[in-house]
Amino acid sequence: MCVTGLTIRHVRERFQRSNETISNYFCKMLDILSSHPFYTQYVHLPADDAPVCSKICDNPKRWPYFMDAIGAIDGSHIHAFPRSYDRHLY
Repeated sequence: MCVTGLTIRHVRERFQRSNETISNYFCKMLDILSSHPFYTQYVHLPADDAPVCSKICDNPKRWPYFMDAIGAIDGSHIHAFPRSYDRHLY
């Protein structure tokens, strides 16, 4: 799912639970990770004058998408797969 990039169906097969159960627990984890005290303790936005990593600003494939971003987890790359009818937007 978030870390592995697997779909709910793949996770369902792995843990032998229903899509609804997988979805419910995924939502619970999102709530935990985005609420106090976890979020306020572990998520820190960069300072306004923080330099952008050269791997991003020197890469013409990535810079257009990250130039207005306010921060990201170091070393992370999040795979995104937009629906076929939305792909022209990206």
